Amino acid sequence: MWKNKNFRVVTRILLISILFITTGYVLYQELFKEEKTIAAEVGNISPDFTLSDLDGKEHTLADNQGKGVVINFWATYCPPCEKEMPYLENAYQTYKDQGIEILAVNAAEPTILVNQYVSRKKLTFPILLDRNGQVLENYQVQNLPTTFFINAKGEVVKKVLGELSEEKLEEGLQLIK
Repeated sequence: MWKNKNFRVVTRILLISILFITTGYVLYQELFKEEKTIAAEVGNISPDFTLSDLDGKEHTLADNQGKGVVINFWATYCPPCEKEMPYLENAYQTYKDQGIEILAVNAAEPTILVNQYVSRKKLTFPILLDRNGQVLENYQVQNLPTTFFINAKGEVVKKVLGELSEEKLEEGLQLIK
């Protein structure tokens, strides 16, 4: 009986110790984990990212240092996104040799759908695939389309929620030119 009672006491102490150690570890991880990138808001430095395009070529935002950049978050199922694509294509053709880059980040859709869409629309600017939605999360994009205008220093100077008109696009482009 003494051995059985001792065994139960030791087992309980061991289980309680494991519980405390595990709880302590989780609390430590939560309290001291690294902070995520600062949100992409006007006045902040734009969070860096690397995404692949439809051809598998990687594009890193930081590689565009010294250029103005338009980042447009979109999806094939989004009617306002579809309406603004011709404006983005025209802007790309006009400004690509003037130090402005347009990057269209697709919201985690299958590559085949995006490829068909891009072919049908005859888009020539870089279409990037955010397969796991991490870039959308870092930029805190909740609605599509959302467009960010980033100056040559990497600062967000304008954010447009919803559909871009030609006028809004041109205003943003003038800010980052």
